Amino acid sequence: MASEDVSFMRALCTGRIESELIVPFPTLPESDRETLGMVVEAIDDLLGPHEADFRAWDRAGELPTSFIEELKAFGVFGLVIPEAYGGMGFGSTAYSRTLQQLGRYDASVAVTVGAHSSIGMRGLLLFGTEAQRARWMPSLATGERIAAFCLTEPGAGSDAASILTTAVRDGDEWVLNGSKLWITNGGIADFFTVFAKTGEAEARRNISAFVVTGDLPGVRIGPHEDKMGLRASSTTMVYLDNVRVPADHLLGEEGKGFKVAMQILNSGRTGLGGGCVGGIKRLIERTTAQATAREQFGRPISSFGLIQQKIGQMVIEAYAAESVVNAVNGLIDGGSKEYAVEAAISKIYATEALWRSADEALQVAGGNGFMCDYPYERIVRDSRVNRIFEGTNEVLRLFVALTAMSDVGAQLSELASSVQGIFDDPIKGFGLMSDYARKRASLAAGFSRSGSHLTGIVPELGRPVAAFEGAVRKLATAVDRILRKHGKDIIGKQFASRRLADIMIDLFVLACVISRVSAAIEAKDPTAPQQRSILEAFSRQALRRVEENLSRIDDNEDELIKEIAAHALETGRFVWDNL
Repeated sequence: MASEDVSFMRALCTGRIESELIVPFPTLPESDRETLGMVVEAIDDLLGPHEADFRAWDRAGELPTSFIEELKAFGVFGLVIPEAYGGMGFGSTAYSRTLQQLGRYDASVAVTVGAHSSIGMRGLLLFGTEAQRARWMPSLATGERIAAFCLTEPGAGSDAASILTTAVRDGDEWVLNGSKLWITNGGIADFFTVFAKTGEAEARRNISAFVVTGDLPGVRIGPHEDKMGLRASSTTMVYLDNVRVPADHLLGEEGKGFKVAMQILNSGRTGLGGGCVGGIKRLIERTTAQATAREQFGRPISSFGLIQQKIGQMVIEAYAAESVVNAVNGLIDGGSKEYAVEAAISKIYATEALWRSADEALQVAGGNGFMCDYPYERIVRDSRVNRIFEGTNEVLRLFVALTAMSDVGAQLSELASSVQGIFDDPIKGFGLMSDYARKRASLAAGFSRSGSHLTGIVPELGRPVAAFEGAVRKLATAVDRILRKHGKDIIGKQFASRRLADIMIDLFVLACVISRVSAAIEAKDPTAPQQRSILEAFSRQALRRVEENLSRIDDNEDELIKEIAAHALETGRFVWDNL
């Protein structure tokens, strides 16, 4: 099987380490690096003068039209659009790095650009016909048209297949009716990727994707939503009232819209991850400056161990998040077709790393952090939604666990059928059972098997590599045991799935960090000793979490928590009031 058809995490759940997917750590070609460097420098020139404006725009709840025009003139809406249509033609790595630079300045700006490129027009890039691309991409590249992604509805959030918006064929047109909720860029967009039911209502996934332009009669935009964070970005409802859409606006195949939506989200998740990395890096700059300048008890607070702990952890978070985001970018740019699980992990880790870092940065700032004159409270508000949109982290954890375990499930299903196979085809039946027995024995005993090593890593990192390999064997054993215990019922065992997902997240991020540090050592990077310290610290933290999650597979308080929750749901309140 070609490497582009293999998922690193799905293989990992079977105890197999597909090293070539992440080793060597991906790097940008020198030609792309030069172009990207100029773009990053130009973004600094574009956004730097507006630093004082971002707070005012946040309070006003709007990016001024004049500033949107500046973004258009810069070309920031054409980042991923091919050069043939007037765009920059950036791959995933260059695009993610650009979002990182935008995220350093203001999240509302980053999400405005990201919603356009990561999801709004991504379906056209991935599934559009040549005629469709030629028709719309030039205006999308210039920002004459800004794009929005219309999937979520009042009754359909994480359960995207339950949307109620309909599209009924009428001759050479489709008639769309419904409403879409929380649409980023809704108030400034003129190009909407809309998902609607095109078949029987009972067929949950009989969904199709359409390009809907703002000039079509029946398209109505709701008022600007008053949000907790990202206040300056445009978020509205979009209403579709008997909107007649020409048949050639169908995006991809009829009835395959669910696949279109998922591929769009998978493909664009590293843009969000890049923005989060940029946010953490800027927080480190602000926090180190604050800790150095502020004195308490006659000395700078930077000299106190608990402050150093916060700053050191922020650096670890930034390094690990950047490592996993860029490793996934490397998979995408390298032509991989199996990166959905890995992309979900990068989104989960980066968004939670930013949230933890924003919270700690505010804490270091003390009372100033709570004041609106300082940027910390806005950063905390802005970063909160990242764990919700583009797939809530809870749903993505279930997706990571259940998808990554699917190959093991298939093997167990095949094994079960081999019992009958012994009578129908003794050689095949006994072969399956003996292969499985050998695998189980080697995992249980901790023996190394073919494909169980992380290869291509410098010898200096032997200790974290060996620890990683040992944890992989434990993961494979745990997956096998849980699937044999629950079978198909694992879908409803969300506590167990979450634990497995958290183990998988830690192991994938650790593998990416190991690969990156190995590359730095091999390249004789003068900062390699510091990077190795980051790896050592992260490795210890991640492996402790892995061991804790493994220990709680059987020994846990899950049923007690569910019992307590059931009581609260039944009573609707906390019943132990002392008054």
